[in-house]
Amino acid sequence: MKVVLINPYELGRQPFGLAEPAAWLKRAGCEVQCLDLSLQMLEPEVLAGADLVAIYVAMHTATRIAVAALPRIKQLAPHAHLCVYGLYAPMNEAMLRELGVGTVLGGEVEPALVSLVQRLQHGDVTQTEPVVSLAKIDFVLPDRSGLPALARYAHLITPEGGSKIVGFAEGSRGCKHLCRHCPVVPVYQGKFRILPVEVVMQDVRQQVAAGAQHISFGDPDFLNGPTHAEKLVRALHAEFPQLTYDATIKIQHLLAYPELLPVLKETGCLFITSAIEAVDDRILDYLAKNHTNADFGRAVQLVRAAGIALAPTFVPFTPWTTLEGYIALLARLVELELVESVPPIQLAIRLLVPQGSELLKLPGFMDYLGAFDPKLLGYPWRHSDARVDALQKDIQAWVTEAEAAGISRHDSFARIWQLAHAAAGLNAPALPEAGVTVPTARLSEPWYCCAEPTDQQLQSF
Repeated sequence: MKVVLINPYELGRQPFGLAEPAAWLKRAGCEVQCLDLSLQMLEPEVLAGADLVAIYVAMHTATRIAVAALPRIKQLAPHAHLCVYGLYAPMNEAMLRELGVGTVLGGEVEPALVSLVQRLQHGDVTQTEPVVSLAKIDFVLPDRSGLPALARYAHLITPEGGSKIVGFAEGSRGCKHLCRHCPVVPVYQGKFRILPVEVVMQDVRQQVAAGAQHISFGDPDFLNGPTHAEKLVRALHAEFPQLTYDATIKIQHLLAYPELLPVLKETGCLFITSAIEAVDDRILDYLAKNHTNADFGRAVQLVRAAGIALAPTFVPFTPWTTLEGYIALLARLVELELVESVPPIQLAIRLLVPQGSELLKLPGFMDYLGAFDPKLLGYPWRHSDARVDALQKDIQAWVTEAEAAGISRHDSFARIWQLAHAAAGLNAPALPEAGVTVPTARLSEPWYCCAEPTDQQLQSF
């Protein structure tokens, strides 16, 4: 059976979400080909004769691209059974089936993909596999042989301006936390799964052999299993002392396990991504983040004291955002000397409310929302203060322009600073020259998982 696995987009990283299923399906006797639309076109010769086309949607942007690509996929593989799998698949099940998708899978999908192949071989096109499965599985070595070379993906930019080839690995899946806006929660419901250290190390070995000089861990929270994480990074450093890495960790865990921060530094951690989302405690409570603005400050101090950079991410525009609150967010970044650590696009992100979001259970939240928009793949909302929505559009437009022009983060931030104060009818104080331009290691692809697809991303088909 010929299976084509397609990745629309995954933050500029070589997709584990194709490599792991490819290994399972090849072991089951399938002919497997992979297409990564972030780097490749929908090649007719790849899709020709496909029996199964399975599309991986790990995030909103990927899902939007997948929906746009489906008509072309059906044209190129008219006889193929269509499957969509990943975090965003169960959340959009009804719409995907209306578009001709026969199988929708989320959670631990690999056994279900093998089951799907087996029933198709028996002529059964009706889904029997659970849409979401959280059963424990035995992970195998991901098969990356059919993917573009690591050197073609996002790379690490060092503070000195150097560049390193980046590999991508997972030490765990799911998350034990229940942040209301997070797409992991509707699928995993507070559960997570550990990948054995040796399997992760085997994957790292093959990526180092392929040129990887830095590993980006894709776990929703690297310290969901702190003992496992420590074993993994110690094994990593023992075998590859020259290798650096980054990971995503909740503020809550940075404060709970400060003793692990020196271990992370010692074993090669360059920076930690943490979803701060807001500096308004009221908004943090609505999002069920389980940290405060003060906690954010303490975490910055702890991480810096360990010699690691913090890369915070935000959802600055919500139905509860005020102009004063947005300015307070910018001022907090200046105060904590984090301007260079935040991609400007992060300061334009608007809260996404997809189907199945835990936000929909928040009392009174539906009052902010319009009817579900299939094109948006979410519930649109309009702020009660039109100035907030106008500011978001202005900042979005500016960031797009600034990125195209190669404007620095500091200079882009300075313009956002001016726009925010002007929106509130205020004169913007001068930004301090010192303390806000400290360069940090970063990936060349900004964190952009909840964004609209770009025209360039839609040109692959």
